[in-house]
Amino acid sequence: MIEIDRVRKEFGDGTDTFIALDDVSVTIRENEFFTLLGPSGCGKTTLLRVIAGFVDPTAGRVTLDGQDLLGLPPFRRPVNTVFQSYALFPHMTVAENIGFGLQMLNRPKAEVKQTVDEMLALVKMTQMAGRRTSEISGGQQQRVALARALAPRPKLLLLDEPLSALDYKLRKEMQLELKRLQAETGITFIFVTHDQEEALTMSDRIAVMNGGQIRQIGGPREIYDRPTDRFVADFIGETNFLAVEVLDFADEQARLRLPSGAEIAAHAPAEGIPRGAATLAIRPEHTSLCDPEGAALKGKLSDIVYFGTDTHYHVALDGDTRFVLREQNQPGGHEARAVGDTVGVRLAPGTGQVLRD
Repeated sequence: MIEIDRVRKEFGDGTDTFIALDDVSVTIRENEFFTLLGPSGCGKTTLLRVIAGFVDPTAGRVTLDGQDLLGLPPFRRPVNTVFQSYALFPHMTVAENIGFGLQMLNRPKAEVKQTVDEMLALVKMTQMAGRRTSEISGGQQQRVALARALAPRPKLLLLDEPLSALDYKLRKEMQLELKRLQAETGITFIFVTHDQEEALTMSDRIAVMNGGQIRQIGGPREIYDRPTDRFVADFIGETNFLAVEVLDFADEQARLRLPSGAEIAAHAPAEGIPRGAATLAIRPEHTSLCDPEGAALKGKLSDIVYFGTDTHYHVALDGDTRFVLREQNQPGGHEARAVGDTVGVRLAPGTGQVLRD
């Protein structure tokens, strides 16, 4: 649906030039919930503003259904934006806020009323139609902002961290609500966030960004289980990194030698990985404690942290490498462990990922 082709954005000039976007290219599909994920300053909001028309790129093209967007001002683009601050009109009612954009487009009064009623039902705000937006909660304001943006039926909806001002419980509820709205309307959503959990929960696909570049694009499971480089593996969730030696590679599988001397198989990038030194990423939940005798890895327990649903075991491996295991708590509890115990680390078969760098 939308093609972003080698988009570059530079701020400043001369020695003070800052490259916010560095030749970014991506294709976003129709009826997709697509997330731009990355740390502050990675370029995700700048890319969103380029699509919206609030920022002109230094180079590159952006097309929507084959139409070049870069020659159009924001109000001429079939694109709406939900801002982090919501930008609602406090002196207007909920219904008036939702209908405002339609009135500016000179839609007939009957159409405006019908659409407002539909949007109120969609975001479950029908009973609040006559309330001013200054008199409703933050979560309700977020729903109104969404309804107002959806009312003109844009081809594309841009969402710039709209959940960041909500408390944790409400944010979790709105994550599911956003996904439901996207599915029911069929409108393509491009969502910007720095929250990995939000991205994994809602997205059809995720683009992980850093330093003005897209480091990896894929579905939530692919991004989490099969990161291609160290930045992605480190940014998404918690990860253990081990220095390993690649002995062989075939069909996206690498044979590795661990620091302990044990040999295991792990997934590797499709383009292959050269023999020699490499880094292996292992998620804490893909491991478990075991008897140290014959274990692939072993070390001493340096800390035990109880989280209710699971327990994190911090192990200082031979060679002083820090390693974290996560085990889900079961009724009856675990075998008693104590800080200072020598333990083995069992790796679930095929769960490690060899990284490009």
